[in-house]
Amino acid sequence: MDVRELAVEGALEFTPRVFPDDRGEFLSGYQEADFRAATGRTLFAVRQASHSRSRSGVLRGVHYTATPPGCEKYVTCPRGRALDVVVDLRVGSPTFGRWDSVELGPDRYRAVYLPVGVGHLFLALEDDTVVSYLLSREYVPRNELALSPFDPALALPVPEASRTLLSPRDRDAPSLAEARSAGLLPDYRECRRAGSGGR
Repeated sequence: MDVRELAVEGALEFTPRVFPDDRGEFLSGYQEADFRAATGRTLFAVRQASHSRSRSGVLRGVHYTATPPGCEKYVTCPRGRALDVVVDLRVGSPTFGRWDSVELGPDRYRAVYLPVGVGHLFLALEDDTVVSYLLSREYVPRNELALSPFDPALALPVPEASRTLLSPRDRDAPSLAEARSAGLLPDYRECRRAGSGGR
């Protein structure tokens, strides 16, 4: 697999080799040796596997998990196309407030790894876009938090609100500054301790 470090510290893009023939294609969407070479460890123990299906123009995020407990993610898009965005929400991180994006879909079969404390957003670029997640923690509603995808301080690469479909929770989510003032953002050192790298 090809590995690219994203602008958010610890976040990675993985692009597998694809082997086509007259029957179709074969690939491995995760390879432990490549993940270990990039991170120095194996992927987290998977506690939940989930997927969402979205219409074109659906915007989901910016979502993150309170830390502790924190949550790592390994994200793919096996159908449709999605603009996947990672945002560093870890107070004290060397890349705090930065973001990076990857276009996911079944043309290149890319995957994105998000460490604990990194926010996640995606924009569905086609109807019937499926985004799949491997998670290091089971979903617990009280631990799940959101930031506004339209915060001008973040300047994320998303269309204006009138051109997207999003949940009331995402529409009403606080800005980065509001979340920080309310003590809702994760601490970088705590995230490092909570993640696989800190075990």
